[in-house]
This record gives sequence, C-alpha cells and structure tokens, in this order.
Amino acid sequence: MNSCAESGCEERAAVRIYVPWDADRDVCAGHARVLVQQDGVVAEPLDGGDDNW
Repeated sequence: MNSCAESGCEERAAVRIYVPWDADRDVCAGHARVLVQQDGVVAEPLDGGDDNW
C-alpha cells in the first residue's frame, strides 16, 4: 500500500479522493474524512484499505 499523499503524513492510504480543482490523490482515512467535507470532493475506498473511514 502507498502512504498518504498529504504532506507530513505517514499513514497508509485508504481512500482515493477526486478533487475538481486539484489533483486526485490517495489519502489516509483521517485526511479523507476532512477533505470530503468540501463541495465537489468525492471519495472512493481503495482495495484493501481501512474500512473505518
């Protein structure tokens, strides 16, 4: 598994987020919870990722 794409985070990526105004990226569950609260951001769980997001 890849690491979270967010700067300074070393957690395992569990979710791919699709951001209309920025690059799509794989992030950990914690960052996904925050990022998907923005309008237009869509999240998709990665295979084998953390199911607790």
